[in-house]
Amino acid sequence: MKKKITTEDKIIECTLELKLPGIRKSFKERYKEAVSDENVSHLDFLLNLLEEECDQRVIRRKQRRIRTANFPCKKYLEELEISYLPSDGRKKVKMLKTLEFIREGRNIIFAGNPGTGKTHIAIGLGIKACLEGFTVLFTTAPSLITELKESRSERKLKLFESRFKKYDLVICDEFGYISFDKEGAEMLFTHLSLRAGLKSTIVTTNLSFDRWSEIFCDPILTAAMVDRLTHKSYMVNMNGNSYRIKETKELTEKLE
Repeated sequence: MKKKITTEDKIIECTLELKLPGIRKSFKERYKEAVSDENVSHLDFLLNLLEEECDQRVIRRKQRRIRTANFPCKKYLEELEISYLPSDGRKKVKMLKTLEFIREGRNIIFAGNPGTGKTHIAIGLGIKACLEGFTVLFTTAPSLITELKESRSERKLKLFESRFKKYDLVICDEFGYISFDKEGAEMLFTHLSLRAGLKSTIVTTNLSFDRWSEIFCDPILTAAMVDRLTHKSYMVNMNGNSYRIKETKELTEKLE
């Protein structure tokens, strides 16, 4: 005997076809509420369903942006112990949290010794940007060069370039931990230049600019890279005591 197709079955079928998982999940409960409350009109019932679907879609978009940004871990600005940051970081982080630098297409350079919170702030700004609707990519300088070389060898470089220059924010971490060969340095310069004055890039580095020639091994390219990245950029001096050591010390004291 053929099973009778109910109204509920048809609703579920429509939500699958139209890709409305929020409505599919909640329509039964919302219907019961509407039946039990005579003040809820048909339009109110429909509006409640649509609002729930919209809310779920906003949440999913935020989650997707965070997932595709490729953050190595989730670090939030709210978790920052501001008092642990170097003085220049403390002064500027409040202003940077507004994300106006993204809207203005300006870069940020976090420069200072290891462990002072550079990457934490960068990831925190990136996650906040994702939550506010911006597209973000997190990468390290060595990983970016590797990807550029692989894209070129597979003849996908133009596609990579097109995507790369459209991100609202690119975070390029670990600038200076590893030196690059001439080919890699030129490719990095070319692709970061695609974004100059148009889209925002955050760079974290443990080297002062006068030592960037150690990375690029070419004084002319080094000067061009510094000029391109720092033009109308926010420079944040992150030299100071190790943020990580302070966190570890505080945790140890709590356990004692």
